[in-house]
Amino acid sequence: ALLKGGSVDAWGDNFYGELGDGSTTSSSTPVAVSGLSGVSAIAAGDFHNLAILSNGTVDAWGYNDAGQLGNASTTSSSTPVPVSGLSGVTAISAGVGDSFALLAAGTVDAWGYNSSGQLGDASTTNHDTPVAVSGLNDVEAIAAGDYHTLALHK
Repeated sequence: ALLKGGSVDAWGDNFYGELGDGSTTSSSTPVAVSGLSGVSAIAAGDFHNLAILSNGTVDAWGYNDAGQLGNASTTSSSTPVPVSGLSGVTAISAGVGDSFALLAAGTVDAWGYNSSGQLGDASTTNHDTPVAVSGLNDVEAIAAGDYHTLALHK
């Protein structure tokens, strides 16, 4: 839940630290996601989450087997970590094990699991940092599915 003041609460399963509170203890009531403030949007994947910060960057936390946290590793994190090299982010979406950011320029960056080419970089190689989605311009919205991704053009 994105709270009015720009902080985030989470609840439920926490096996991979997806609640972001620094633990792997599940919770049936909301707990504060550690260290987040000034959040303007959130996105939930299967076992990882994303948040856009007020400066246009993105933090991620939870499961990271395919690099879906975007921090140049495949180590899961129970607290938010910065996604490498992103700025000017206006929207985010999270899939099963992949993550996407719509940039102010109308382009899209993607990272994480890529077995079906869902990152759109003309490969099926996982990426643990953001890569540009090939051939997309003038995008105004994005949505991640299980093993596919959608972009709405202006």
